[in-house]
Amino acid sequence: MGRPGTVSNERKDGFLKNYILACCAASVAETVTFPLDITKTRLQIQGEHVSKKFVKKPIAHRGTLRTIFGIIREEGFRKLFNGLPPAILRHIVYTGCRMQFYEIIRRENMKRTNDKVFPVWKAALFGMTSGAAAQFLASPTDLVKVQMQMEGRRNLDGLPKRFRGTFHAFHIIFRERGLKGLWRGWLPNCQRAALVNLGDLTTYDSVKHFILRNLNMQDNYVTHTMSSVCSGLVAASLGTPADVIKTRIMNEPELYKGSIDCFLKAVKNEGFFSLYKGFFPTWARMAPWSLTFWLTYEQLRKLASSSSF
Repeated sequence: MGRPGTVSNERKDGFLKNYILACCAASVAETVTFPLDITKTRLQIQGEHVSKKFVKKPIAHRGTLRTIFGIIREEGFRKLFNGLPPAILRHIVYTGCRMQFYEIIRRENMKRTNDKVFPVWKAALFGMTSGAAAQFLASPTDLVKVQMQMEGRRNLDGLPKRFRGTFHAFHIIFRERGLKGLWRGWLPNCQRAALVNLGDLTTYDSVKHFILRNLNMQDNYVTHTMSSVCSGLVAASLGTPADVIKTRIMNEPELYKGSIDCFLKAVKNEGFFSLYKGFFPTWARMAPWSLTFWLTYEQLRKLASSSSF
């Protein structure tokens, strides 16, 4: 059997089996790290110019820890997991699709070079393509997740509760904005997903196989851990600006004409580094998310007799 990452090592494992394994691993990772995701969302909304006629009091600027403890104190511990069901639903669509799209493309289209390894530029191209395509399919679930995450903040601002649950949120958004409204913010969402997957899929795949080829290490949890730490950092660095824009458009769509308008307003009103609001919780979440996901996914593939990623 050839080295991991070469065509000779690519077994044509069942699409459905690996899809289910990816969904299971993503659900575990999402549940473990979800409080940091809602913290990141709240931080990204800070400073946004919301109409004063709707908000009774301005949103206080807080850091990561103050935001977490503020949610617990003002809204209750359970609110740290507000929006978890649509987040898991999102990963059933998004993560399952992105992983399998990437593997199919890698197996069928990423030809070997003379040294029998996949070129990084091809991994980057197909990682971005897979992430964007999967995110487009999952965009409605992301929209619902973001809006449900902001329900506690709306309550503190004296605004009425909008949703009773995940499927009620889908129904309300569809009723008020139509089918097109469920894809509000899909462009920055897909841009973010392309950049995140450039950081996550491409980095993990490239770093893992570099380690296996050059450091004489085994394809085990040590290698998986080292690769996932690198992928989490790169993914957070590349994806945070697009994530800020995506979150703002999904939370208050009437304020922006599109992703470019949102970008320009954020930079003009709050400065360039407003695009990196929530970077620490994004990275602090993405690093353990990536670690949990890849370790779980690789172990599940091993238990299910699938080839290593």
